[in-house]
Amino acid sequence: MLTSADVDATYHHTSIHILFLLRFLLPQLTIAYVIPLDFSYSSAIKTPITCYYCFTCFSWSFYIIMLDPIKPTCFLFFTFSSFVDLKNISASIYSVELCNRLREFLIACPPTSPSPHVVDLVIAAADIQKDLINWNICHVKGGVDAKELFHLYIIIWIQDKRLQLLESCKQDKVKWSAATTQHLTTPFVDEIYDLLRNTLKEYDVIICRWPEYTSPLENVIAEVEKSVIEALERQYADALAPLKDALSPKKFGLKYVQKLAKRSHLGPYTVHDDLGLLLNSIKRLLDVLHPNVEEHFKSWASYVPAGVNNSVGEQLSEVTVTLRAKLRIYLQAIVEKLVLNSHSQRATKLKKIIRYSKDFMAESDIRNRMQPLKDQLVEIIYHLHTIFEMPVFVSLCRCFWDRLGQDVLTCLEDKKNRSWYKSARVTVSILNDTFASQMQQLLANVVEKDMEPPSSIMEVRSVLCKDAPSHRDSNFYY
Repeated sequence: MLTSADVDATYHHTSIHILFLLRFLLPQLTIAYVIPLDFSYSSAIKTPITCYYCFTCFSWSFYIIMLDPIKPTCFLFFTFSSFVDLKNISASIYSVELCNRLREFLIACPPTSPSPHVVDLVIAAADIQKDLINWNICHVKGGVDAKELFHLYIIIWIQDKRLQLLESCKQDKVKWSAATTQHLTTPFVDEIYDLLRNTLKEYDVIICRWPEYTSPLENVIAEVEKSVIEALERQYADALAPLKDALSPKKFGLKYVQKLAKRSHLGPYTVHDDLGLLLNSIKRLLDVLHPNVEEHFKSWASYVPAGVNNSVGEQLSEVTVTLRAKLRIYLQAIVEKLVLNSHSQRATKLKKIIRYSKDFMAESDIRNRMQPLKDQLVEIIYHLHTIFEMPVFVSLCRCFWDRLGQDVLTCLEDKKNRSWYKSARVTVSILNDTFASQMQQLLANVVEKDMEPPSSIMEVRSVLCKDAPSHRDSNFYY
């Protein structure tokens, strides 16, 4: 009974022997006899059973090739002088015989994956086919065709790998650790993408020779990546539960999200630490891990012949869209919950502060009215910083900042009531100072662009400047 080590060794020796046989001996030799050796009677050499050619020869060589691990075969080679052109005469016999024996060998020891020794055999068979072409020897029916020999096995390998990777994404198979990585993410995503990266490396040799296998591999990788996202959502379902009313596959317009979020408002909302792990992991998938997979497939695209329809990357692009949509939706839902926290108390409700602060009130009084909301914002921003990685933290702060700016903009829609303009100007100034100063204080390497006011704040500025009295400077209200 052959062990797995014996099979690997057999693949290794087979690939080496094939290369030696075809690359160095074929151009000037022909097989005279094929002699089966019975290893139970190793001292006895049976009578030759096949005689192909018999010519007067100047030298001869004896070589054993292990194509059959059960019953090895001895090839007796007669080497002829270079002026005798036997290549084309014997090419069909060599090629067909070798192909048959390779096929028998693969049936006897079917390869289960593109392991290093199996890949060596694939390379050897492909190089034989290439060398025959270089020697101007036409392909014969039934001769060596590396792709035809390994096609079924490659398809099976891809499907087996798909099942293995999907199994790793199942909730009962995933080892969810309480520990986090240095990126404040769950270790699960890095573990799965290590498997994906190793899978792609295994197929580099195959894809560079037969790029048509890129498409089925891309389908598998894209399916696994989507399963990773689903696994994350299942694992952190409890953290997502408070946001479920704000999460919908329908349109995510502001009014629609507000309406849904109000239904589930039962008290002050606090962002759970697990939600930080989820969003940090999705962001890492989007910015680092998934792009690495895309780059690998882009390198494979260079192997596709010119003029051939190249659709490499389409399935992976869908994964990118999904990741972006998930991250955006979760950020919007969190922000809406945080805004509802401020709406729950009269002292921190932004619209109330603006509408009840008349134009004749001193700026210091308006700032005093804004102090409870400012304190609340400082506390929220600090908490967000403790659970979110920098890119997610910045995105969330800017989204929150923009959402509060929309509240101010709503108050300015009634252009007849300009008594709110002064309070709106002071309010926006405080919002800008609070978010910019807190982000700068908490982040050592914050980019200046991240501290610039978001679009809603810029629109508020525009409204205040446009509607300023003509006898005053346009910057009066800001």
